[in-house]
Amino acid sequence: MQEPIIRRARLDEAEIVADIGARTFRETFAHLYDPGDLAEFLADAYSLERTRADLADPTKAIWLVETDGVVIGYALAGPCGLPHPDVTTACGELKRLYLVKGAQNGGAGGRLFAQTLAWLLQDGPRDLWIGVWSENYGAQRFYERHGFSRVGEYGFQVGSTTDREFILRRPAHGSAS
Repeated sequence: MQEPIIRRARLDEAEIVADIGARTFRETFAHLYDPGDLAEFLADAYSLERTRADLADPTKAIWLVETDGVVIGYALAGPCGLPHPDVTTACGELKRLYLVKGAQNGGAGGRLFAQTLAWLLQDGPRDLWIGVWSENYGAQRFYERHGFSRVGEYGFQVGSTTDREFILRRPAHGSAS
């Protein structure tokens, strides 16, 4: 198997991005939700229309992770949209970073994270934000090792379920581990 390749997604790859987004969300969280609620959420959050808008937005970037020509993960970054009083228009957010289950813990996620943060910081230091599920302890430890700390929480709605999400921030003067 070849080393995973990380590259920016193109506008004509909206279907690929939407598919990997829905697949990885389902793999990670399907056990938490009513199947109908999950289907409705995925149809909205990973619609072709929304994905095309993200790909066309110059303030956002999406990367794909491929191995042997197969997409195994992706990341989305852009302006911060988390509900926290310290968020400003200058803040950046890692909005999504997912790999399929079989590709986790092999280093590709760390490389994808580093590339995404480099893009978020390309115009200079700024506060970076991440929302993470309160029970995703591995992700929380990973982000903490990279200078992020918990500064708040909010409810993430999927149908009739409200998940407890933590808001993490790394100040502009924070660690660049």
